[in-house]
Amino acid sequence: MREISLDRLRTLIAITERGSFADAARALNLAPPTVSLHIAELEDRIGAPLLSRKRGQVRPSAIGEVLVERARRLLADAEQALDDIQRQVQGLEGRVRLGASTGVIAYLLPQALEALRQHHAAIDIHLAVLTSHETLSRLADGTLDVGLVALPQPPVAGLVIKPWRRDPVMAFVPAHWRCPARVTPAWLAAQPLILNDATTRLSRLTTEWFATAGHHPAPRIQLNYNDAIKSLVAAGYGAALLPHEATTPLPDTRVVMCPLRPALWRRLGIAHRAGHVERATQHVLDALWDLRLA
Repeated sequence: MREISLDRLRTLIAITERGSFADAARALNLAPPTVSLHIAELEDRIGAPLLSRKRGQVRPSAIGEVLVERARRLLADAEQALDDIQRQVQGLEGRVRLGASTGVIAYLLPQALEALRQHHAAIDIHLAVLTSHETLSRLADGTLDVGLVALPQPPVAGLVIKPWRRDPVMAFVPAHWRCPARVTPAWLAAQPLILNDATTRLSRLTTEWFATAGHHPAPRIQLNYNDAIKSLVAAGYGAALLPHEATTPLPDTRVVMCPLRPALWRRLGIAHRAGHVERATQHVLDALWDLRLA
């Protein structure tokens, strides 16, 4: 079945509004035979007359009136669609899909989202809780636009991965414990532990931190939800190793944070597809970049 061209519908509306083929041709900057051809093609497609001449003026038939009404809505929808897309091209609005871990979403993203709300309120951010590996895979297959990932990462064809920030990993310890000024692997390995699960980059970092001092402690429990870990620490269930973002509030008063010796850092990067970056995505990248730390 042949499709109806919007140009033909536009011609039908112009004739209906002006009552004349000649006037419609002038308004549309078309040759009169072209206007006649448009109507002939429409009538052939519909299978019924769309216009009639009465007293020297062209008027729509009953079927023509129905089509004109529908055509106006179709053209208005088409214009609105083009306006919406143009606003996205200009970065005034749009949808940006972002992947990150639970901790990053909870403690770092809110600041960027607030800045975007103030300056680019029409940008719709879709968040996905993902591991770094999942984030990079979805960026590569085009189902994400921006990713916040643990570093280091191997190069991925078609992706840009830039260092974003680093945050110190601290020992989160129940306040009623006697925490040394600097927590060492030997001291912490002797305590009951609550650690991130083995699927996370932080788990690998902390395992290596213990291993360099010859320790391989077995945690009481492994989780991938930092707030739950902190709650267990506050309840005295054990100690944890977690990154501390400088801009986040201090934890529960039942928890103390102690620096590590040797120091340990959680490094994060911003990833996106190489090549052209849509303006809405660039606004999100800019807001995130403002949160970077050396």
